[in-house]
Amino acid sequence: MGRTRDALAEILAAAAAGEFPPADGGTTVVPQPSARDAGVIAFTAHSVVFTDEDPRWVRSALAALECDALAATMHPRFLAALMDRTHRTTDTIDLLTVAGPLPGDPPLELREVDDPDHPRVRRALRRRDGVRVWSADGGVLVLGRGIGGRWEAAIEVDEGARHRGLGRDLARAARHLVPGGEPVWSQQAAGNARSIRAFQAAGFRPVGSEALLLVPPGRSRM
Repeated sequence: MGRTRDALAEILAAAAAGEFPPADGGTTVVPQPSARDAGVIAFTAHSVVFTDEDPRWVRSALAALECDALAATMHPRFLAALMDRTHRTTDTIDLLTVAGPLPGDPPLELREVDDPDHPRVRRALRRRDGVRVWSADGGVLVLGRGIGGRWEAAIEVDEGARHRGLGRDLARAARHLVPGGEPVWSQQAAGNARSIRAFQAAGFRPVGSEALLLVPPGRSRM
């Protein structure tokens, strides 16, 4: 894999098609696909660190942990060192999931929200480009281009609308709305069992774990 800005997008496209990096306990270091996006993706027995930091520093920091190589890139000490090095932060380690597109209309009635000041739009723009937001009775669906240009979906369900399958329907709707016949990705916090169940019921399959490093609000991207 060459050290180009497209390297991560190529890895993700292959994973979406069911072709993963070799399960050899290794770590691949590739450049950030953009100034915004840096982080770590751990597949089965192989990790990908996407950063513009020197790969030699990454490998040195991992070796210094003296822990199981399979767990090193998601080890709290490595992530803390990477955040200190890049002056970034993170929210959580997420389960990374993906699903293929579906034809036809979504399974529920949606209304597109055309409001740049909508809280969901402002939040999504920190992580995604080309953000679009739809609302349904009791829920919200967000779709935009995230890491490596991939399409990413996020959902939000009101407490009073839970346990009715709305989360599943919103997640499935993303598969109908993603343009160009591309796969759609989503991240769920490992402890958010409701969200994980909703996305898996909508046909999203887990492919790995992901720690996205975020530029703190008010600081320009390097």
